[in-house]
Amino acid sequence: MFHLNNPAAQGMVAATLFGLLVLATPSWAASGDQTAQATPAAEKEHHGRKPRAERVEDRIKTLHDKLGITPQQEPQFGAVAQVMRDNAAATDAAIQKRHENTATMTAVEDLKAYQQIADTHSQGLQKLIPAFETLYASLSDEQKKTADDLFGHPHGGRHHHGKRQAKNKE
Repeated sequence: MFHLNNPAAQGMVAATLFGLLVLATPSWAASGDQTAQATPAAEKEHHGRKPRAERVEDRIKTLHDKLGITPQQEPQFGAVAQVMRDNAAATDAAIQKRHENTATMTAVEDLKAYQQIADTHSQGLQKLIPAFETLYASLSDEQKKTADDLFGHPHGGRHHHGKRQAKNKE
């Protein structure tokens, strides 16, 4: 295992993990099979589970519940939830566009379509981070710890030996 001592690198890793949690991890969500048709009926039929929009709503509710959002925090949380919805819609559109053209794409066009999906994901993170930062600033210390645990290591526990683990031992 490697250690990140550079705060900028730690921030990049945290943002990446947050994006994966919100948009891609199986326990929270979005399909890893981006070749599937993105229409709700076809997605449910293909994956045997809820359409992406429903899964995003489930993630929003779970996040709201696990963080224990207070009435005073609702406006900040609402902004995060809306960005999550918008990001899911944009990702669906990019996936659908790729799917509609798969039969006639060259290998280069296919790679470019995947790049567009990745770019959409990156743009979504650029929108999500400021909204989440505003929410995070409004959280209590206990809520921040919960958020750190949820987004730092979505599958439980801290596995690095950075500042947070050392701080927790004090």
